[in-house]
Amino acid sequence: MELILLRDIDKVGEKHTVVTVKDGYGRNFLIPKGYAVIANDSNRGKLDEIKAKEAAELQARVDEFKAIAEQLNGKTIKIGAKAGQSNKIFGSVTNVQIAGAIQEQLNIEIERRKILMPEEIKELGTYTAKLDLHPDVEASIDFEVVAE
Repeated sequence: MELILLRDIDKVGEKHTVVTVKDGYGRNFLIPKGYAVIANDSNRGKLDEIKAKEAAELQARVDEFKAIAEQLNGKTIKIGAKAGQSNKIFGSVTNVQIAGAIQEQLNIEIERRKILMPEEIKELGTYTAKLDLHPDVEASIDFEVVAE
């Protein structure tokens, strides 16, 4: 079954792409939840209109994204993690933890998918994460992983 995704779905595809999924998954989960529509000729025609409309809305929000980038650049947030004697932490630091720390410490809400991790963080130290807010706006945030 071919569907047009209306939102990003992990392990299936990105928003506004045409994907092929099993009939039951599409009919019983994606379509009823409003995550996808059937990729027929009329919906494929509407897809271009929807993409253009969302691109215009995103372009209108560029100033908002630039303001967020200015607030975040040069700031350092602290993330607590349990660590052993050799400065290795138990587990790893993820973009979910960084998004939570930004919300808590700077009172700025950023979607976790917009935070790009430099590598897998498994030791205490200072790192920099890039933020993919908008194609025209570059932002980064420094974060320090400290022992709890």
